[in-house]
Amino acid sequence: MNYDYIIVGSGLASIMFAEQLRTHQKSFVVISDRSQQASVVASGLYNPVVLKRFTAAWKADSHLRSAIPRYANLEHLLGIKLDYVIPIHRVFNSIQEQNNWFLACDMPLLNQFLNPNLINNKNKFVKAPFGFGEVYSTGKIDTQILIEAYRSFLSDKNQYIAETFDYDSLIETSGGIAYKSIKSKYIVFTEGFGIHKNPYFKQLPLEGTKGEIVTIHAPELKLETILKSSIFVIPMESDNYLIGSTYEWTDKTNTPTSKAKSQLLEKLELLISCSYEVVNQRAGIRPTVSDRRPLVGCHPNHNRMYVLNGLGTRGVLIAPSMAESLYEFIESNTPLPEEIDINRFTSVFS
Repeated sequence: MNYDYIIVGSGLASIMFAEQLRTHQKSFVVISDRSQQASVVASGLYNPVVLKRFTAAWKADSHLRSAIPRYANLEHLLGIKLDYVIPIHRVFNSIQEQNNWFLACDMPLLNQFLNPNLINNKNKFVKAPFGFGEVYSTGKIDTQILIEAYRSFLSDKNQYIAETFDYDSLIETSGGIAYKSIKSKYIVFTEGFGIHKNPYFKQLPLEGTKGEIVTIHAPELKLETILKSSIFVIPMESDNYLIGSTYEWTDKTNTPTSKAKSQLLEKLELLISCSYEVVNQRAGIRPTVSDRRPLVGCHPNHNRMYVLNGLGTRGVLIAPSMAESLYEFIESNTPLPEEIDINRFTSVFS
């Protein structure tokens, strides 16, 4: 079979790059064994503000303008609901935090995203005596549903191969790439933490940060907004709530742990007072990078091989923009922004 592209991986980065190809009528096939769980276990939040420090997320405005229409297009394509627009209420812990919020509301990069009026707590099961600050342009993408639906969409079109990628079967030819019975012009690796098994890109400084989330059932809580304190509390269906997430830098497995569960529940009980039941727990490795910027670009010694990785904790927000940048780089020779180009780490390939 001949294609324009092979994509390795099937998470958010893969989907967004595949959408660039589909939109531009390029042929492609996706190869994945579903071993990387970061996109599946992600909370799915898109949020333009770093709420720990009250600062704007990296290029939040432009990334939002790119992301929201992409998810709307996917909803139409797949016939499913993905984007749940819902405000975030940042829980204040002191008068000082309230004052810091007011200062942030006057900053040019933040004022479009922050409500300058304090929100009083009216939920008797939420512990928030200093109230909340409301963030605009926020919501949740159902990443688990998206990934499963997109895999099914590709499978129905015979564009999805469920297997572990065999790097030994990858051959560079005069015209591009050969992999088993497949030939393509280019190959794009979107493997998340799986990049460490990739002999071509494993040198890149993708560290990986384990994150765990729990789902609780709390019929009394009745939240209509996302709460953010030291954790997120995200409303789901049927009185369920997603609680997350942890950050672990040494454990690189996808196995949920009792330690993370205890950490999350301890923080939860500082925030809510109603009874609840834990109904699920999941874990995955976020593809984080030392300089907190994505890894996008072409291998310096293999000009048909590309990488789209390192989307970190804000993959839902930045994946569409990063995929578009890579596509324009490959097809139109549009330079990549220096801050995402893997050329900033050229020395690791020498």
